[in-house]
Amino acid sequence: MVNSRRKFKKTRNTPKTCFSQSSMEDSDHHSTQSGALVGSSDDLLTEILLRLPVTSILRFKSVSKHWRLLLTHTHFTRRYDINNLSKSPGLFAGDIYVPYDVENPSPPPCSNLGSYFDRPRVRIMQSCNGLLLCSTHGPKGSRAAPTYYVFNPTTKQLALIPPIHECVKVCKTIRFMGLAYHQTDCPHYKLVCVRLLEPDRDLFQIQIYSSDTREWKISIETFSVPSHVFQQGVYWNGAVYWVTKYHKYLYFKLDVEKLQMQPLPMRSRGRLHLIATYFGDSRGCLHLIPYHNHQHYRLPLNVYEMFSDHSSWFVKYQVVLNAIPGAFPDTISRYAFSYDFKVIDVVRGEEEEEEDTFVVLKIRENIIKYNVHDKSFKHIYSLPRPSCFHENSFHRYTETLSSF
Repeated sequence: MVNSRRKFKKTRNTPKTCFSQSSMEDSDHHSTQSGALVGSSDDLLTEILLRLPVTSILRFKSVSKHWRLLLTHTHFTRRYDINNLSKSPGLFAGDIYVPYDVENPSPPPCSNLGSYFDRPRVRIMQSCNGLLLCSTHGPKGSRAAPTYYVFNPTTKQLALIPPIHECVKVCKTIRFMGLAYHQTDCPHYKLVCVRLLEPDRDLFQIQIYSSDTREWKISIETFSVPSHVFQQGVYWNGAVYWVTKYHKYLYFKLDVEKLQMQPLPMRSRGRLHLIATYFGDSRGCLHLIPYHNHQHYRLPLNVYEMFSDHSSWFVKYQVVLNAIPGAFPDTISRYAFSYDFKVIDVVRGEEEEEEDTFVVLKIRENIIKYNVHDKSFKHIYSLPRPSCFHENSFHRYTETLSSF
């Protein structure tokens, strides 16, 4: 029997790749030169780092003091946030993190939210372009006034907000506390506080806190509006907006510090008032999903978008949910002509890929992700105690390197 393996070894005549000592030294020399070039040029290094995920940026802060200064400088953090178009990989349901992508889930930005605070009973009040407005209320049964914080869950930076007044009685007059922040039009975050001065006359006052001055100031001394106006507040395009189930929609322009009326997306009919099932912004666009009271939810839902000049609303998307009741029978209410679910987020896709736009729904314990364009839906999470989560329990997580 012929030993073909041995014969093949003898007769095989293929060119060999040889690395001489000099060629390897040249390669190492060129690699060293390239590394030195990148390391010595902040502009070139910045362009490379801007293309990395946020987890890499956080890890690279420990490379050296120079890299840490570079990665925490305002010039870099703002460019990074703008380049990444305010990426929103998930949301907080209370203190539970729910990733939007179930196939490639993003890790939680923080494992235990309460561990970053010095007081118990932490509650997220609002999410605004990556920053969270949180409050703590002391031990259960305590009558102490809440303490407010601004927290960046990406960088874990925490800022304690000084109280408006030390008197607990004054703190109990607060009817709205909202966060205003954006990387371009409001880089120094602000808090807008609405206090009820005289309940009998619905007399209010607005105070503003700025992270730049670190002080509170009275903006509007007194004004009178119906007491239920300040329910859902959203910062967008230089102003804080409120929507209610009544006829007045107000917004507060921060640059001129004035209250102004905003138009309704559709007319109220008789005793039927508009109720906002969802109100929020995504990728620089303000969205509203309203319906008339006593009609409950009807399908489809219209997602309205506000024109950038604050002049009016237009229907941006029509969310057709006809297939949802078949997959989730709990959606159908006992009245059979309406639907029992909550819209908890509207997330816009990238400008060139609008097909990525989706709506997030809560149906009992189920959190559903619904694609607006191909009308597909996917179950992404089951809440452990669904009755404990109300509409104000859900807050979008947006990655940001902003520091304050």
